[in-house]
Amino acid sequence: MSEHTVSAYDEELTAMAGKIAEMGGLAEKAFADAVHALVSQDLDLAKSTIANDVRLDALHHEVEVKLIEIIARRQPMGQDLREVTAATRIANDLERVGDLAKNVAKRVIAIDSDLQSKKLAIGVEHMTELALAQLKQVLDAYTRKDAEAARRVQEADAEVDAIYTSLFRELLTYMMEDPRVITQCVHLLFCAKNIERIGDHATNIAENVYYMVTGERLPEERAKVDETGAV
Repeated sequence: MSEHTVSAYDEELTAMAGKIAEMGGLAEKAFADAVHALVSQDLDLAKSTIANDVRLDALHHEVEVKLIEIIARRQPMGQDLREVTAATRIANDLERVGDLAKNVAKRVIAIDSDLQSKKLAIGVEHMTELALAQLKQVLDAYTRKDAEAARRVQEADAEVDAIYTSLFRELLTYMMEDPRVITQCVHLLFCAKNIERIGDHATNIAENVYYMVTGERLPEERAKVDETGAV
């Protein structure tokens, strides 16, 4: 392979990583906006979050097409093949994060009234902060090709799972004590599950980053701490 070809190939891989980073930024913003809309009952923000998901979907399609072109023209092997494969999987995870954000925004519209107690949303906000921090950290690990940082993201998912389990039980208690909040609590439970799944997608990305960099799987899969029995 000539020096010119290698240089062009490197530029393609760099451009691809840039698109993944752009997807990550859109996914982070979508989820932050969706949860802010939930807490503030901002229906306009919820609707715009749903509408903006088409941007992330379009970028995902663009990344998929580019990756197929790279495989067809370059026939990557070794480290390059791992990088292309990881990018494909990471793009899928980020597109799914966008879908989860859209689901939360739809719940905001379904509630369509002020939360009777802002206290009900505090746990959801805290989960969101942790899950989005995971997502940001793992995208940074991808950009830097930092396997150790990716491993730490996998370990941090336990905290998000623990908060989800605690929040699940707390919301069930609210529903038993005051039937008037059942509908809102059910919506919040679905939102909390969607947020918990961000942590799962961040963990998936971490596993792919680790494999991309090292050629090995993460030492062991962390056991989930969801004791709710919820799907």
